[in-house]
Amino acid sequence: MIVAVAALALSGCMRRPGPVAVVAPAADLDTLAYGRPGYGPAAVPVAYASPVSAYDAQYKLDAGDKLRVVVYGQEGLTNSYAIDAGGAITMPLIGRVPARGMTPAALAASITGRLRNGFIREPSVAVEIEAYRPFFILGEVAAPGQYPYVPNMSVESAIAIAGGFSPRAKRDEVTLTHTTIEGSYRAVVPLGTPINPGDTVLVSERWF
Repeated sequence: MIVAVAALALSGCMRRPGPVAVVAPAADLDTLAYGRPGYGPAAVPVAYASPVSAYDAQYKLDAGDKLRVVVYGQEGLTNSYAIDAGGAITMPLIGRVPARGMTPAALAASITGRLRNGFIREPSVAVEIEAYRPFFILGEVAAPGQYPYVPNMSVESAIAIAGGFSPRAKRDEVTLTHTTIEGSYRAVVPLGTPINPGDTVLVSERWF
């Protein structure tokens, strides 16, 4: 009964969001910020995410994610930033900016507000995900460990990346642990179950 409840909670966390409207530039962020003569920044402050999938638009950031932050006309601020173990990025001028649990668009808005507070009159900020935090696979696979996450991965593809099942693997008992800022969810899941950045896949051992 407990496993069934956990599985339901887990499946809710793993559901992919549907299509959403995203205000996005037509080119990559750095080109928009610096490389298009005749196109200046907007007349009003702007904070938006880069051209991303609906999944990225709703994705909740956490420690280990690597971001590209572009501040129009401010090369000293435009850079790649990794979210540290405390769930924040550190930028020139404004210091530590909490990022854990935020979407890229929400983080862009937060950075915009901080820069506007005494640093830049009309800051325009964009944030995109440069690299997701890794996932982990343990137990009876050929090469357990930590691996880079790729969007739309499933438990089955994660096992394949880790070299496949070991000879002692219990193939019908794979446990997935998904952790958010609200807590952790653990359940035995089918191989087709989607996984997310930071998830842990555990393949059990069979005894005969």
